[in-house]
Amino acid sequence: LAALVVPVGILHAGVKITAGHVPNEEATAAFAFKDVPRPVHGDAATGAKFAIVDGRRDANGAELDALHDGKLPAGDDEPSANFFFSAGTDGGRLLVDLGTKIDITHVNTYSWHSGTRGPQVYTLYGSAGDAPGFDMRPAGPTDPRSCGWTLIAAVDTRPKEGGGGGQHGVSIAGVDGALGAYRYLLFAVSRTEAADSFGNTFWSEIDVLDAASKDAAPVSAPVARREVVEAADGAFRIAIDTTDAPDLSDWAQKELAPVVKEWYPKIAAMLASKDFKPPAAVAITFSGTMRGVAATGGSRVTCAARWYRSNLKGEAKGSVVHELVHVVQQYGRARGGARPPGWLVEGIADYIRWFKYEPETRGAEIPPGRAAQARYDASYRVSANFIDWVVRTHAPDLVKTMNAALREGRYREDLWKELTGRTLE
Repeated sequence: LAALVVPVGILHAGVKITAGHVPNEEATAAFAFKDVPRPVHGDAATGAKFAIVDGRRDANGAELDALHDGKLPAGDDEPSANFFFSAGTDGGRLLVDLGTKIDITHVNTYSWHSGTRGPQVYTLYGSAGDAPGFDMRPAGPTDPRSCGWTLIAAVDTRPKEGGGGGQHGVSIAGVDGALGAYRYLLFAVSRTEAADSFGNTFWSEIDVLDAASKDAAPVSAPVARREVVEAADGAFRIAIDTTDAPDLSDWAQKELAPVVKEWYPKIAAMLASKDFKPPAAVAITFSGTMRGVAATGGSRVTCAARWYRSNLKGEAKGSVVHELVHVVQQYGRARGGARPPGWLVEGIADYIRWFKYEPETRGAEIPPGRAAQARYDASYRVSANFIDWVVRTHAPDLVKTMNAALREGRYREDLWKELTGRTLE
């Protein structure tokens, strides 16, 4: 558990920064640091108003409430439990309105991610709101000091080497016990790296403490509920996490785990291609705040607990099979190729789901009244029907061939004629 105390002279006089880092392999949902206090609930930030002054919230992340709701992520890659700025942008600015001027003693910030989205890079400003020319919402590149703000501290917890994955906690305090009398706080947040689009920190919690915060209680760490499934004699490990939806734990263990154990290796075999190795470690996480059904990024599947609760006896397991296909596909923009057509990507996933995993449900069947209007590129179930028809009537190896072409960046529409003797149109 590393701790760093930044010399006072570098920053605003009378300010001390203590930064703690817990490596990802040692991190737990308790957010326990050696020298940085654990997150609390009932502090001055709990009832404060948070707003984005500059930048955009990433739609895959949590709302601003996640920064002061007293709830913490249970794992190292939970977009729906963390606030972060939009992918491909250089952070942004956050305004915290405490409602009235208070004597702040500490500002503590917390983040957690397994990679470069773990460290924190920001500059903190404070204002009572009564300075001449005060601008409550200074967007970049305006220097807040030019419009009534006081520089409090500059924070950068990135390591000299490595990505800095894990939990990061920062405590900004006054050396004499008082950080300053402020109503407003402004966080000018920067991304941690620009090598790719995913350099914006996963912010888990922001605490603001004053004398009245003495009764603030440490946030209770969620009880981890994780079922680890080993498949294909240990070649694959699939972790099913229901920490955020404990009522789904029994179903996940008794019904979903056997399906995952059997079908992930099957999907990997169906979508095999030269020199490709499917992800050996897969994470399936049920989120209590996610909207929609499910989404996959890399080897991580996130499922909306609300939808699954309503579909346990229907499409729940099949939808996870669909997402596991995406885990194995790993198409992206491989080797400089064009973006794979979405209808084909989703069509293959639904083909494996409806025509291989659960054909008896006939869930992809197109009603007779709609068959004449159905197009091959309508995606999902409709495209799955088209793929099934081509496999049965023209090209038994269609899925294997198209999968390899998509993964290797070789896909083009001419492949359909080469395989079937017919064009798509």
